[in-house]
Order: sequence, then structure tokens, then C-alpha cells
Amino acid sequence: MCGLCGEITFDGTLADTTAVARMVEALVPRGPDGQGSWSSGRVAFGHRRLSVIDLSTCGSQPMVDNELGLTAVFNGCIYDYQELRAELEGHGYRFFSHSDTEVIIKGYHHWGPDAFSRLHGMFAVVLHERDTGRVVMARDRLGIKPLYLAETPGTRLRFASTLPALLRAGDVDTSVDPVALHHYLSWHAVVPAPRTILNGVRKLPPATIRVIEADGSSTEHRYWNATYERRPEHASWSARDWEDAIEEALRVAVRRRLVADIPVGVLLSGGLDSSLIVGLLAQEGQAGLATYSIGFESVGGREGDEFAYSDVIAERFGTDHHRIRVTSDELAGALGHAIGAMAEPMVSHDVVAFDLLSERVSETIRVVQSGQGADEVFAGYHWYTPLAGVGREDAARTYAQAFFDRDHGQMRSVVADRYALADDPSRAFVHAHMSAPGAETAVDAALRLDSEIMLVDDPVKRVDNMSMAWGLEARVPFLDHDLVELAAMCPPELKLADGGKGVLKAIGRRIIPAEVIDRPKGYFPVPAITHLQGKVLDLVRDALASEPARERGLFRAEYVRGLLDDPNGELTPLRGNKLWQLGLLELWLQTHGV
Repeated sequence: MCGLCGEITFDGTLADTTAVARMVEALVPRGPDGQGSWSSGRVAFGHRRLSVIDLSTCGSQPMVDNELGLTAVFNGCIYDYQELRAELEGHGYRFFSHSDTEVIIKGYHHWGPDAFSRLHGMFAVVLHERDTGRVVMARDRLGIKPLYLAETPGTRLRFASTLPALLRAGDVDTSVDPVALHHYLSWHAVVPAPRTILNGVRKLPPATIRVIEADGSSTEHRYWNATYERRPEHASWSARDWEDAIEEALRVAVRRRLVADIPVGVLLSGGLDSSLIVGLLAQEGQAGLATYSIGFESVGGREGDEFAYSDVIAERFGTDHHRIRVTSDELAGALGHAIGAMAEPMVSHDVVAFDLLSERVSETIRVVQSGQGADEVFAGYHWYTPLAGVGREDAARTYAQAFFDRDHGQMRSVVADRYALADDPSRAFVHAHMSAPGAETAVDAALRLDSEIMLVDDPVKRVDNMSMAWGLEARVPFLDHDLVELAAMCPPELKLADGGKGVLKAIGRRIIPAEVIDRPKGYFPVPAITHLQGKVLDLVRDALASEPARERGLFRAEYVRGLLDDPNGELTPLRGNKLWQLGLLELWLQTHGV
């Protein structure tokens, strides 16, 4: 797990190694164990390393294979790298390291771009072919690992694991993209790829390979899709058959994510998802497993921890459990770091929880498994049930009513005239995605949308950004692509059963205590973000009243004044604070010098 960056030029000039060095410096938190750089004329790569597999210098990056004429930078982990290595050795390849990076290089040489579809893991990869000058970029199927791009057509393309690293390189158009702003304010801060909040930065979509020729021309293709339809071979399956198959796929996913040359722990929230991971790992023989839970002070009558549930799991499976308590003052003090660590602005209060949790966890361990993705893959959210029985033509409207923070009609009262849009790009995006073939029902279409889009740019990005800000690698077994493909074919009614995630709950009853399964659904509770007061409210107020905010003029002054007069009076359908949305965006822009 690491941070990567680089530059490719197309106008005859040499790559700017000084700009690449600045990006490398910005990526230090993602890779505290070492750095490397490489350049060859018009191409330069930079890298920061977090050592997890092959801790020796043989695994350092950028990795150059002079025999094959390939150079690569890689962020992520390939869980089946040992099996792929054995297969490649059978084809005559010789290895100089024990790293998964070298397996990618050899695999690309042997299979070409088809190599990426053979990988089980999370990855962002950039390879350079010495003999052709071609550069190939690829991102994993579920977008677990990020890849940001700043491009000047015909002149230059820069890439990095974070958007702020590209800003550090300089010469980026930092104007706010009005369409992205609409997505941010509508869709709970989700800005679908390839857009970001800034006009000058884009991101490679998940499951995408981009091939860039030496002259600057490029092509992209998506190499993977899950199909959300029923298959004839499953027609005779009972509910128990589905449970058994999904349980086995989950066991494989959890087992795969144990591959490392250092110990692997678990982030244990006390909910079904992380508790299942702990239970399955215990059954795999992981004695003394390190587990970590975080809790906050209660604010505004809302509880700030779920230790009662995580304690049940820790005691049942005899884990080496760590309770982490955070005061409101500590939370306010951590906001600056969390916002600085955000590759893009994210409003979820879970971001700050993950930042603080990752800081404490990284003091004792470097790799953890986490339960993100289960709600999107197995229908755990409240907006899926209303879609049951809804016709495909009404699916986007029903989804937006349950999930969107505000509709297009309300947007004109929020954003300034120069950012107002005549059309509704957020609803249009959802409608186009949910209307596309490959999803049998409205529920299937919503699960596909959330797994391919919302999940990538909210929960998954949140975990990557906050864990990597402390040199901590987080692995997400519920996003194993084999498991996701199987779940996509599972009948929606089995997933909606028992109040949501029915098939997972049925599996859970075989493995973990019932009180954890039957508890009310919870999230990382961070009351001080949903109920703004004290130091956090002061930060938001100061940001929105600042000179940079006035000059930027994103929001209507009367709307901001109304929110500040009653800071907790307007909440979104997901119980998010609308003032926090505005304040967080302005804080993020100012933090990153925009």
C-alpha cells in the first residue's frame, strides 16, 4: 500500500522531475517506509512506500524490469500474487523480488492489459513501456484505490494517488466545477468519476484501463461489470443454498486478505459486518486477533459510542481488543488533519472517526480488515425497501427522494447565480445509470448504482484517505469481486429480508451472537458533527465568513445566514447537517490553498 505519482509529456519536453518530487513529498503519509523516483525523457514516476509484502529493498518502487523494458508504480495489494507468480514461473519468467508489484509487471508482459482482470485485490497501477513509449493506467474493479489526473491535452498529463498531491505540483485549474458542485450538494458529497470538485482534476473510473500512446492519444475501456440479474443455473437454489454460497465466498474473501508479511487486525465497530469478519477470522484460527473500536462523547442527546456491542464480539472470540475514547476537544482538534487528508471534500461524520481511529490503530499495527461495502452489496440501507416493486421508470425518482440531500428546485436558493444550472445533472446521472441494461429490478439497479458509484466516492474513499493518512492499510473483504458478483445475482428479496442484509444476517446467526445481529442499525456515531456547537461550529462559521469564501462566492449569502442563525435546524434525509456540508466544502478548499 503506497502513494504513486508521475508526469508524461507530449510536446517534446522532458518530464518535470521537480514537480514530481513535490508530489512525492505530498504523499509521505501514505508511504512512511521509503521513497523512490525514476525518469526517462518524457516520463517520470514517483513513489512512497508502505512495506507490507516483501519488506526488503527488492520490493521498492518505481520498479524497473530492464529485461522486459517495463517500469511500474503501484498502490494496493494483490491477494493472489503468489498463485499468479507460480503460474508465470511456469511460463519461464524469473523473479528478482517477492513482491506483488513484480507479479503485475510480469503479468502485464505476458497477458497485456488482460492481466488486470486476473488480479484479485485493490490496485491503482501505472506502467511505462520502454520500447513503445506507451503508458498504461488501471484501477481495481470497485475503485478501492484512487488515481487522480491533471491533464493539459497535447502537452502534459500528471497523475497521483491524491488530488492534493496534484495541487502541490502546481499549474492546476482550481475553479469549481458547477456540475460537480451540484452532485456534491445533491448526492451527499458524491461526485462520480471522472469529475472532481475542481475543473482541472479528473479521476480514472473504477474497473478502467487507460492506454496513453507516446503522441498523447489515448483510449479507455471498462474491463469488469457485475450483472444484477438472475441466472438459469441458480433457478433451483433455496434461500439456504444462497446463504451457503455467500458464506463460503465471504470466508474466501476474508482469508485472501490475510496475505502479508506483518500482522493483520480488524476495525470492529460492533455492527454485523465487522463482527462477521472477526468471527470468520477466529474460525480461520486467528488467535489473539487485534481489534479496535472508537467512541466519542455524547452531544445533543445522541450517544457517541457502541462499545456495548464491540465488547460482546471481543469477549466471544477472545480478541486483543482496544477501546479508543475521544473527547469533544480532541475531535475538534482533529478536524484540521482530517480535512487535510481528504483527497476530495467528504461530508460524512464517519470521516473524522476514521481519521482518529486510524491514528491510534497505526501506533500498534499496519494492516487491518474493515467492514465497508456490506450495506451497498447486501441492501442494508433504508432506501432499498421502498424500491421493491417500483417500476424501472420510477426508480430514479424514488431513489432520489430517499437519498438526495436536496432536489434541483432547492438548488437555486443555495448556490450563487454563476454556479446555478438550468438542468439537473445529478438526477440525470442517476436516471441514466439505473436505466442501463444489466439490472433486473429497481432494487438491483439501486444496488448497482451504489456499489459502482456511491460506495466508491463515499465509504471506500473515506477509508482509503483516512487510513493511508496514517500509513495504515485497510482491506475490505465485502468488496472482493467474486463475492460482489455472487451477491449481484442473489434475488433482492433475500437481501431485503429481516430489515435489510437478510442473507448476511442469516449467515451471521451461525457465527456471531444474536444481540449484535438484532441491534438497531448504527454508524460510527460522531455527534459533534451532526449537532454543531462549540469549537466545531466556530470553525464552520469562520470559514464561511472568511475573505476567501466571500471572493469565491459559491453560496447565496442569505442562505448561509439562515443556516448560521439555526445551525442544527436543517438536516438532510440521511440526518446530515446542511450547514456542515457548506462549511466542510469551504474548509477543504481553504485547507488545500484553493
